[in-house]
Amino acid sequence: MLGSRAPLWASPFRPLHLLGALYAPLAIGGGAGAWLGRVPLPTTPALWHGHEMLFGFALAIVLGTLLTALPSWAGTPEIRGRPLAALTALWLLGRVAFWAAPWLPAWAVALADLPLLPLLAALVTPALLRVPNRLYLLLLPPLLLALAGANIAYHLAVVGNDAALAAQALRAGVYGVIAIFLLKGGVLVPIFTGNALRAAGRGEQPPFRLPLEAAALGSVLLLAALDLAHAPRPLVGSAALLCALVHGARSARWRGWRVAGQPLVASLNLAFAWLIAAFALKAAVEFGLLASDDAWLHAFTVGALGLMMLGLMNRVVLRHTGRALAVPAAMRLAYASMLAAALLRLAVGLHAGATPLLALAGLLWALPFVVYLALYGRALLAPSLPRTQTPRTG
Repeated sequence: MLGSRAPLWASPFRPLHLLGALYAPLAIGGGAGAWLGRVPLPTTPALWHGHEMLFGFALAIVLGTLLTALPSWAGTPEIRGRPLAALTALWLLGRVAFWAAPWLPAWAVALADLPLLPLLAALVTPALLRVPNRLYLLLLPPLLLALAGANIAYHLAVVGNDAALAAQALRAGVYGVIAIFLLKGGVLVPIFTGNALRAAGRGEQPPFRLPLEAAALGSVLLLAALDLAHAPRPLVGSAALLCALVHGARSARWRGWRVAGQPLVASLNLAFAWLIAAFALKAAVEFGLLASDDAWLHAFTVGALGLMMLGLMNRVVLRHTGRALAVPAAMRLAYASMLAAALLRLAVGLHAGATPLLALAGLLWALPFVVYLALYGRALLAPSLPRTQTPRTG
């Protein structure tokens, strides 16, 4: 099973979703242990937790989904076999280095963790140069390099013992993930929702509106630039409010509420609702209506990103292993658990000092990935089923 021709290396989602789901409870447990003083760290628990949730857990899931979808989107060859095994090994090397960080020099941790994103950008760029649609070339490599730049800034800050710069680098990384969320989700969610609407006889997919799509990405880039540059708070708040309005208008066009009974589609549309809520919370913080700057970050990372990940991970494993697009009852409970985690984490962020509730939110967040592994772990390791034998449901 470990050879380069094994089913595990047939598609990027297989090793990366498997390892990402395995890492989810470990990262939560490590963060909790650090806050309790049981896990020694060379940085603050908040910085360790932030980095490993972003560049460890989330990066595995995001890259697994993105690289699996890219051949269908752009017509590029799929990364598989030895190149995929090498990328996976680099991700693992970074995680081992972070857990061993208390006993390693900071520069050694950086050398282990940094190569993945630049090498991935170097791997996909030549293929994108041959794609007629230049948008993929203009968007994907710069986003990967932007995330790499944020990670470099984080490690430089750790080497220089600058906690404020390290936190700023993680904030930049979050904005990079938001941009990928918008581009990936903005393509997939309206397509999947339109298919569900059509199948239910409740409408069609809305036509593509380039000005609105450009405004959706542009508004987030504006918010990121102002926030990271420490612009006056009313300007940052206005940009966040603009993001909430633009993305509210964009998501409303998809009419996801008309297929709310279909979990694979509903979870994706609900993820965008959480994104809009995150922007609204950011605006409220900058206008002085809320005190907690963590509320909007967790609305995105737990609510929006968590639900988007679960929805796409579930769809991808079913679709790409030849199974029916039918959600098991346990996975429906996993969606509910993620939603409860997001609501609870938001409540904790708005009312500091609720440590037991914070622990419960962490458990509710990790549980869906344990369920995912229980349901699909064997499918990720086994050959795909013949599509001709897949039941036509869902």
